[in-house]
Amino acid sequence: MQNSNSQQAVVHQITRRRLLASGAAGVSWLLARPIHVAAAADANDRLRVTDIEVHEINVPYEDWIAYELNHYYGPSRRTVYIVHTNSDLIGLGESGSREADDVISKYIGSNPFDWIGDETSLGLGIAMYDLMGQAAGVPVYKLFGQKYRSWVPKASWTVSTHPQRMANAVRNYASRGYTWMKYHLSPFENVIDQIEAMQAVAPKGFRVHFDLTMGGTDDHTFELLEKISRYPIAGCFEDPLPEKDIEAYTELRNKCRLPILYHHAPLGAGFETQRRAADGYILGHAKLGDAIRRAGLFSQLELPFSLQNVGGTITQTMTVHMQAAFKTAHLHFNSDTETWKADVVRERHQPVNGLLRVPELPGLGLTL
Repeated sequence: MQNSNSQQAVVHQITRRRLLASGAAGVSWLLARPIHVAAAADANDRLRVTDIEVHEINVPYEDWIAYELNHYYGPSRRTVYIVHTNSDLIGLGESGSREADDVISKYIGSNPFDWIGDETSLGLGIAMYDLMGQAAGVPVYKLFGQKYRSWVPKASWTVSTHPQRMANAVRNYASRGYTWMKYHLSPFENVIDQIEAMQAVAPKGFRVHFDLTMGGTDDHTFELLEKISRYPIAGCFEDPLPEKDIEAYTELRNKCRLPILYHHAPLGAGFETQRRAADGYILGHAKLGDAIRRAGLFSQLELPFSLQNVGGTITQTMTVHMQAAFKTAHLHFNSDTETWKADVVRERHQPVNGLLRVPELPGLGLTL
């Protein structure tokens, strides 16, 4: 709008008398900026994807947490995309599993700007936004809207294991700047024993995000949550009930003293939000277009939410950009990036008081 107004002002000043007196060349400098903007837009229009490198990688876990993660998951794999163009711009993307060849081929020959609100591939969509930001000379968050926050809350991750190993995870993550830790409760471990071990070593303000994975216990849910809530380290509960029992979520939320988070919302969070079934929502591995739409829904209802996309620094950084620009995306997010000891980019962002700074370099702001 500002460029449009300034261009109108320029045109207004070029009267017939001034044009005849000075000649068209004499006022060409007044139009230099609009012409430059048009040329830049034309250059971006000519930008094309020429090749996509696909790398499937296996990254070892951090030594101190490798025992429990290898027992719980086994070795982890993920896919990194390096997208080349007919310019010197290179885009980086990442996904858990490799996209099929027919999906990858859709991006070859296309303009990255064709993939605004991408609903085809999350991993390749990240690379397209990286390219768009670089081409426009702006950080990725500006492609989603205004910046609502310069720091985004980031949680750490572990798995259910012996109480003393849970306490060790709290110590390690707290020393690295995290203030939240999430894990899935397991019927093979006593959660109260785990909490007491973690509470004994947790610094003031450190919180645990309990994911009940839609059940997994014979305990009466409200009584269990009430017992957990008495500990200062308890922070919130994710998916404490079977996902389809929306009315039960509403009833539980009205009774529970800590926030209830809905991850696996069966109706896409539309009906769930009408029923006030949760205090906040988690979008897991949502494609970019879907995430944009849900962000609008949550913004309109003033409901906090977060994006949960598991991966390395590429995935983590994309999440930071998106949560910077989504109005109510101020819940802590998980990406598990902190569990791996190496990465394919030079930058390894560390939280300060549980927060990651939003990058200001063009694109994702990462270096291969």
